[in-house]
Amino acid sequence: MPFFKQLRRRSKANFNTTDSKSPSTKVEVVSGKSSSTIDTSSHSSITPPSSIKPTLSSPNLPSLSESSNGTSIASTTSTPLPPPPQRPGPFVTTPSQRNSVVGSSSSSINGVYRSPVPSSPYAPRIVSISDNNWVHQKVLLIYGQVGDPRQHPLDGNVTVFHHQDNFPSLGWPVTASHFKALVHLVPGPNRLRFDFVSPKLSTGSNYPAVHSTWININYLPLVNSPPLHLVVLLGKDSEGTYDAVPERQEREGNGLEMAIRKYRTAAYLWQAFTGEQMYRNNLGRRCFRFEEEWQSGSLSRRDSTAGQMRNEAKVHVVRSDKTVAEIRDLNIAQQNKDAKNKDELFNIAKDAVRKHFHPKSGQQQYVSVLLLDSHWDTGSQTVTGHAALGSGDDDIKMAIFGSHCLQSYPSCLEEVVDAFSDCTRTDTNFVANDSGEAGSNWESANLGIGAHLHEVGHLFGCPHQENGIMLRDYVQLNRSYLTKEPFSTRTKAQGLKVCLPNDECGWHRLDALRFRFHPAFRLPNDAPVSTDDSVQVWPVESGKILFSASSGIAFMELYKEGDEFCHDYIEYLNTESSPNGLPKQITITENELRQKIFGTEKEKKKKIRLVVFSGALGSYTVEDVGALKSKSSLVKLPKSQTGYKSGILGHSNMEGSEPQQLLLESAFVSTKLLTSIKVYHGRALDGLEFCYEDMTSQLFGKRGGKPGGDEFVLDVRRGEILLGFYVRAGFWIDGIEILTSQGRKSGFYGNATGGSGHTLIPPLGYKIAGVSGTCGSWVDGFSLIIQH
Repeated sequence: MPFFKQLRRRSKANFNTTDSKSPSTKVEVVSGKSSSTIDTSSHSSITPPSSIKPTLSSPNLPSLSESSNGTSIASTTSTPLPPPPQRPGPFVTTPSQRNSVVGSSSSSINGVYRSPVPSSPYAPRIVSISDNNWVHQKVLLIYGQVGDPRQHPLDGNVTVFHHQDNFPSLGWPVTASHFKALVHLVPGPNRLRFDFVSPKLSTGSNYPAVHSTWININYLPLVNSPPLHLVVLLGKDSEGTYDAVPERQEREGNGLEMAIRKYRTAAYLWQAFTGEQMYRNNLGRRCFRFEEEWQSGSLSRRDSTAGQMRNEAKVHVVRSDKTVAEIRDLNIAQQNKDAKNKDELFNIAKDAVRKHFHPKSGQQQYVSVLLLDSHWDTGSQTVTGHAALGSGDDDIKMAIFGSHCLQSYPSCLEEVVDAFSDCTRTDTNFVANDSGEAGSNWESANLGIGAHLHEVGHLFGCPHQENGIMLRDYVQLNRSYLTKEPFSTRTKAQGLKVCLPNDECGWHRLDALRFRFHPAFRLPNDAPVSTDDSVQVWPVESGKILFSASSGIAFMELYKEGDEFCHDYIEYLNTESSPNGLPKQITITENELRQKIFGTEKEKKKKIRLVVFSGALGSYTVEDVGALKSKSSLVKLPKSQTGYKSGILGHSNMEGSEPQQLLLESAFVSTKLLTSIKVYHGRALDGLEFCYEDMTSQLFGKRGGKPGGDEFVLDVRRGEILLGFYVRAGFWIDGIEILTSQGRKSGFYGNATGGSGHTLIPPLGYKIAGVSGTCGSWVDGFSLIIQH
């Protein structure tokens, strides 16, 4: 019996204590939903770049509280905090391992060594993602380190071996102990092995030492989000070729098949870059997806040789009803300063795309188009058949870009490093040096892939920004995939010796915020998106301005008078009071905005323009914040009270349109009881008649449209009162729906699909005092009047 007690005590000690003398101690932190490993090995480690911050859910990141010998203080002095809950893995996996063996690693990556091997200080350390995390993209961009870059920087090579050898292994260079890799994933769990080999680490053996790290990454495709379609557009008589120097044509060809492979690889580079940027912005591992199909794989060169079938991005080949000559001649005419329609090539592409996809009413398509017939005309020194445009308007949201840089693109993942390292000078006898910024092959790849991604940003609703992809920072796109930069003809200087995350270009924070709420970037645990994307503004007392939105207020852009780009903004994410993390209502003052923009400087005369975005990406623009406090927004009410008008819906510019204002008698006379509302409408709103219990009524607008109108009766016996309206409005008021305090809706009167939707409900602490607006042949302006 004493023997069992002693054995029990030893068992408890083994599970609950840590041997500080061990050179490779691992503390496993287990929560109810996830497990991860905190490596407390004795080798030292550097603090990661500020753009990639260590978190409890990323234990591979070196801790800022490490002691001088590299051991985590938290792991030796207190109980480690569990990581925040995350999606559990599909099966129990062994925590990330970092080992060193002598000789080549030919065993399966899922194999297990028979005896434990001491942890190696030179085993690759994955910084950008932790073990057992979930991602939602096929190609993942990974950043890592080997050893201690500050004390003993190493060059070498990291080879990635994929889950069950289902994708060919790929090698990536290590520069001064830093490496970046593009990792191909399959749906479900992906057990990956990273092997590091360096000629500087001699073992005295004929075989190099291989230092290995295992990590599990789970990939969940998001098939419920709208995809980004990839299209190659051709003239109706096009031969399907693109510009390339003779050596390229002989080596790899310049036909349609190669164009598709290069375009597909560039698209996956966009996706990998964007997914990593969203994570660095603390907005989750979210990204847009592609429409994929079962086809011959092209992301690996060896897939093409072996005829391997894979599920990869589909590239639609679409022919225009225009000839190649018409497309190129049109493009030349558009470059004339006096050209009347500079968007004609964009419109031609959109017409062809519309005929190909046949979108149904209300269906939105996101389409990126490569204009294959772009051509460098040496005579005019112009790229013909090319336009760089993107638009998030209309039902087809589209980006177009030419193929004049296509020859320099990688056609598979094995070629990414070579493509962004190729210093071969651009031969302008055959291909373009676009904007003078593509003087070598790697710079041409940067410009073509990056500038096309810029137009995709427009497609997803991003304007130009003060920095990032939506300015022209994409000329440094190569730094996101490589750790070393070659000589640049653009800067006429040698590139960076080591490209760290802080040196890379990125999406601006405002771009990332737009993506966060875009339907193409939704994650499974995101709250449902409201069909009403509108934002309402309510100037009230004491200089306060209230903004409300049924989908929540996401962020606000602030512009000083004369600003081209947004330099100041306020975001409202992670508000606990709202199920989607956004407040339904916010309050600001002009003084607060001026303090944020101008600081201590007094700039009272300069106007402030602001744009407020809802959680469904609707927006409301206030051209002059100071004007909101003007007398036009104030209403004199009975008994010396003051009312406030909401922002007006509709343009109020119909011929013969006149202002109207109606104060509800029931709001000021206790004996007046509102019993029903009659709505006069046809294909637009003609008028509203408020009917009272004493058989009197008040009319706003006209008694037009349907004879007698439609009447909605309130259940006054249960105390039901008017709560607000749901309004469809564009140039005029297309229709209206009545909302009550009992949660009832009247049903829609008028044109239910016209204009855009807006919910008009008074902010908290206020009630409806009346309605205001304008009326011509029918109502073309509408707002609420509210009071305390």
